[in-house]
Amino acid sequence: MVKRRFRARAFILVDVLVASVLLAIALSVIVSLSNTALSSQAMGEQIGIAASLADEQLNLVLMRGPDKYGSSHPTEGACEAPFEMFRYRLEFSEGDAGNPYLVAVRIEWTSPRGPQSIRVETRIAPRLGDEPDPERKPAEAVLRE
Repeated sequence: MVKRRFRARAFILVDVLVASVLLAIALSVIVSLSNTALSSQAMGEQIGIAASLADEQLNLVLMRGPDKYGSSHPTEGACEAPFEMFRYRLEFSEGDAGNPYLVAVRIEWTSPRGPQSIRVETRIAPRLGDEPDPERKPAEAVLRE
């Protein structure tokens, strides 16, 4: 009778140890997957910010004109606050009075994975006309009731 009781206790002890090991393995896998998901989410957020900053730089070039932008604005440097960790560099090529310029912007930053960058290229035609910012007012006042 004592041997049966000892065997039953030993079996329960082995069963608890096996269950503990399986639980530890499952928890370590879950923690590892969570860590991977968090780092991927942070990287996606940084890429989204970099894409927005590249779009902003290209919109500034579009607004001022690619032929005159480099002489009156910086073509490289750190982005404005709160994005100081990102740097931009603009490159212009292949443009003249009748053909569009090839404008490229590179956004670079450092992440825990190391140096990262994106590059966006587009063609932007030079601005024509003397007035860079025309007055945009309606001919007649709009009546609103």
